[in-house]
Amino acid sequence: MSVAELIYDWNKVDPVLQKPDRHIGFDDETLRDGLQSPSVCEPSVEKKTELLHLMDTLGIDTADIGLPGAGGTHAASVEMLAREIADKNLKIRPNCAARTHKNDIIPIAEISQRAGIPIEACTFIGSSPIRFYAEEWTLDKLLQMTEEAVTFAVNEGLPVMFVTEDTTRADPETLRALYTTAIRCGARAVCVCDTVGHATPDGAREVVKFVRGIIDQQGEKIRLDWHGHQDRGLGVINSIAAIEGGADQVHGSALGMGERVGNTPMDQLLVNLKLMGWIENDLTRLHEYCDKAAEACRWTIPLNYPVFGRDAFRTATGVHAAAVVKSYRKGDTELADLIYSGVPAGQFGLKQVIEIGPMSGKSNVIFWLEIRGLEASEDRIARIYERAKQASAVLSEDEVMALV
Repeated sequence: MSVAELIYDWNKVDPVLQKPDRHIGFDDETLRDGLQSPSVCEPSVEKKTELLHLMDTLGIDTADIGLPGAGGTHAASVEMLAREIADKNLKIRPNCAARTHKNDIIPIAEISQRAGIPIEACTFIGSSPIRFYAEEWTLDKLLQMTEEAVTFAVNEGLPVMFVTEDTTRADPETLRALYTTAIRCGARAVCVCDTVGHATPDGAREVVKFVRGIIDQQGEKIRLDWHGHQDRGLGVINSIAAIEGGADQVHGSALGMGERVGNTPMDQLLVNLKLMGWIENDLTRLHEYCDKAAEACRWTIPLNYPVFGRDAFRTATGVHAAAVVKSYRKGDTELADLIYSGVPAGQFGLKQVIEIGPMSGKSNVIFWLEIRGLEASEDRIARIYERAKQASAVLSEDEVMALV
């Protein structure tokens, strides 16, 4: 009997969300939006390059490699990443953020020409009434900026993604006017942004459906992207709802790094879509991607962070550990992965970890010793077990080895 036959999956009884009949793309914002977090450090270009290669390995489709309009070392870093993609024939495609202004678009065009590869210009502009009021904008002014910027970028030979900021708080007619203008000027991708993490899944689905309708009316082949944030903790589920609404590509950053509480976590998004059967990407190096991003940006992964936190597959509880150990004794790693976990660690390059602490049973001790090739003698088991029962926390490796 397979492990799948041992799990009754209520998620599949009558699912509202259906597997899309199209390729779902991913845009990685770690090297641009992710670096807007006030708590990260700017990685060296070498670290950025390592992350770019990991993104490519994971099957991520596109990566925002920066905003070259910022100039200086940042622009130099963008060019080096573009050259790396070209020189190493990576499958991942680069894009760059740009305000709807020639001064931001020109550096992208120049880097694209020197690197010898297309770089998508992600021209962004605000769209919500609250932004209009605060900035003293008019719709006519924004339509003029949109027309000038998109037309200029297209004439420079750049593919264009037109991005409306704060889309999830914008009114329908403003969105219709902005997107229609951008598409007619040559944009071949548009992006719906939940810039401040306002949307619920229902809101994400509906606004994407609305924009999909605008695209369909234009009769052009236009990619539709969704860019979400985590302010209400809904980044992943909103991205899934956006796909249901018609999004072709969804954005995220490693470990959810980004401004305020961050962007949609790319890693969690990939994990969930993989477990839902919506993507086939090989994610065995996803933990390496998370670790590398944390190291490069000097970011701390919370201990209980889903899948890639230190405690995700770690247990010291006797009952739980005993079930895992029994599964291993059957020679069934898949069973051990799922007996006390909703996520199979092995699919993501990880494994179950059994510790010894005050809530442990003797099976924890026996397994801990055996997995390290140490004899599980009765006196050794008893000594470690008694010490664990008196402890206030899980015993460290050094503490257990001292007792061994």
